[in-house]
Amino acid sequence: MSLPHDDLWQRASTLFTDHNGAEVDALLLGVPASSTSISPTSAEKTPDAIRELLARYSLAHSNPLVDMRTVRIADAGNVVSPDIDENAAIALIRNAASKAKLLIAMGGDNSITYAVSSGVQATGLITFDAHYDLRDGINNGSPVRRIVEAGMSGQRIVQIGIADFSNSPEYAARAKDFGIHVIPRSSLRNRPTTDVWQEASEVAGDHVHVDFDMDVCDRSVVPACPAAAPGGISADEIRQYAFLAGSAKNVISMDITEIDCTSDSADGRTVRLAALVILEAIAGLSTRI
Repeated sequence: MSLPHDDLWQRASTLFTDHNGAEVDALLLGVPASSTSISPTSAEKTPDAIRELLARYSLAHSNPLVDMRTVRIADAGNVVSPDIDENAAIALIRNAASKAKLLIAMGGDNSITYAVSSGVQATGLITFDAHYDLRDGINNGSPVRRIVEAGMSGQRIVQIGIADFSNSPEYAARAKDFGIHVIPRSSLRNRPTTDVWQEASEVAGDHVHVDFDMDVCDRSVVPACPAAAPGGISADEIRQYAFLAGSAKNVISMDITEIDCTSDSADGRTVRLAALVILEAIAGLSTRI
């Protein structure tokens, strides 16, 4: 479907020009991993779906007023076969991150959180996720465990949005043993997002990677997230958190994961929300450059 043209309404997608190797403020990178997912998924198709839907949105953020044309933005394309050679993916991510103040990685399943965090050499981690992701093995349920085992202190990890009836007592105990700071979904109710973010940011410290596993949201707004449940956070809340993450000087990278665009609703609401998370993060970034 072709979209109408208006000279005074520039589409956000036009800002994401192909990366030429120069230093930029925000760099988009697709990491289409999916083969180790616990549940069947076509999440490898999602980065390109998000790119397409960026055309649905404009350049303006109203509060605070931001014209995103003031931000240097580029798109580095997709990592080729990140499931097959994770070390090569990490090296490519490291090179991409060296060119940007903020690297935004589009999954792909949640396994990419390990590769992106490793690639940017993060020393702190904040996850927005309904799950602990502390499983054994190498899959989309294990990135946080792998990050700890690779050397990041659990005391620099914050997990926001851990959901009731979506985790086991054993993994809750593992999170406690690792020293991970958990802010469960139930404690987010009636708390300002700014308050939650400040708590998480103080724990995570500097050089922070932020994981937006979209199944932290209520299933009604993310039907393309296989593990999302009723009662997650709202679309508005995750957009607020994305803006806060983008505006935070200690955040060097983020990822958006666990969307299977092929199972989205007819109106594409999950992928649309992912596109808005990216734009909110870049709007936040504009306040610190």
